[in-house]
Amino acid sequence: MSIYTRLVLIYLICFPFSQAFAQSKPEIELANRFNDSVNVAEYLVSEKLDGIRARWDGTLLLTRSGNPIFAPLWFVEGLPKHVLDGELWIGRQRFERTASIVLSHEPSDGWREIKFMLFDLPEYTGPFSERLRMLEVLTIQANLGHLQVITQRKYSSHSALMTALDEVSSGGGEGLMLHHKDALYTPSRSNNVLKLKKHRDAEAVVLAHLPGNGKYQGMMGAIRVQMSNGKTFKIGSGFSDQERRSPPPVGSVVTFKYYDLTVNGIPKFASYIRQKPRQ
Repeated sequence: MSIYTRLVLIYLICFPFSQAFAQSKPEIELANRFNDSVNVAEYLVSEKLDGIRARWDGTLLLTRSGNPIFAPLWFVEGLPKHVLDGELWIGRQRFERTASIVLSHEPSDGWREIKFMLFDLPEYTGPFSERLRMLEVLTIQANLGHLQVITQRKYSSHSALMTALDEVSSGGGEGLMLHHKDALYTPSRSNNVLKLKKHRDAEAVVLAHLPGNGKYQGMMGAIRVQMSNGKTFKIGSGFSDQERRSPPPVGSVVTFKYYDLTVNGIPKFASYIRQKPRQ
């Protein structure tokens, strides 16, 4: 067990469990969805990384829910003594591997694969463009191979942005994030930060497993799920054979993608992406 892990455990022992988490839950900035009325030229654009969002509070590495992340000491000991927002990430289409490493309570050698990709400096009072420059300075000073600033680019038109989205998506990327260059850090959901994907995604709770037929005989054929708005429907695509043999448990939360809604508010062409890990 690393020294950092011991420190996290001591912290949780010294404070009541619920109190520790309530005190440490970060107030984070959340994204709205991109819409065609946005003036693209006012935003800086980066790839949307498919990893585990993390907050470094100067002492502890936390999930977006405020739960401690049990990183090795070597990973955190050289981090800047500033609050940092970022994504713990390995690479495109490596979410499951990333989650298995990052959310374990015992740090493994797998952390050698993880990079802390920074995208904001919450406590700095300047606009995003200035916060980005400060992040770059702090990263250079830290001189850590696993600490990087996510590349931000400028696009002058909607068509140029869509071309960039096509390139990222065709390469296996999840989508794009847009940060308004003049916006202050706002710990809420706003148009200061926007996400843009080829498809929409959402979450739902698994209600039941439905049996498969044909080549899926003896396996799960589909899951019945319920969204937070009460809508229930089936998801039958997007699963590997292994996931059909061992489907996400009833009561778990899954992420799925879809392309539109029916007149009754049911997602069209819903396809399973992954089970959401507990953070």
